[in-house]
Amino acid sequence: MSGTAHTRLMPKIARRVQRLRHSPRIAACWHRVSLQVTARHSGGRGFTFIELLVVTTILLILASAIMPLARVTVQRQREMELRRYLREMRTAIDKYKDAADAGVIGAFDIKAGSEGYPPDLDTLVEGVSKVNDQSGTKLKFLRKIPIDPMTRSTEWGLRSYQDKPDTTRWGGQNVFDVFTTSEATALDGSKYRDW
Repeated sequence: MSGTAHTRLMPKIARRVQRLRHSPRIAACWHRVSLQVTARHSGGRGFTFIELLVVTTILLILASAIMPLARVTVQRQREMELRRYLREMRTAIDKYKDAADAGVIGAFDIKAGSEGYPPDLDTLVEGVSKVNDQSGTKLKFLRKIPIDPMTRSTEWGLRSYQDKPDTTRWGGQNVFDVFTTSEATALDGSKYRDW
């Protein structure tokens, strides 16, 4: 469309729009639309109390369902850690016993009457001297004494070879077995002390 044709059409369109704006039908429609928009804007400035109450109730219901699940998940994680630490320490005790039975550990490091078991957990970490080894290197069986996930301490329950299986106090002769000192009950209903 050329520039002159465009300028000729503009006044015609402007006149038609003027006529439409003053038409009674258009004016009535325009008035209704403006009332509806005004009503929506004046009442829709925020949430009503009922809406907030409903949303809060839904959030509380969801939170009450999630919290027990989260607690069980945390407890299950701690139980897995406890099993892993007990397995590591018992494996270290078994390796010490195997080394003592094979004659790899020096005679000065094995106590009389210990049945070839370590005297304490610290010995597994600090290590023992090898037989006929002048280099001074030590056999170590455990990197560190793990923290009990149930009691959050490095104090473990110990059982010596001479102790009765159901004893609660350590005899002190050697370390035959370890267990947690926690009195709590596991998710499966067993006592952690019996693991």
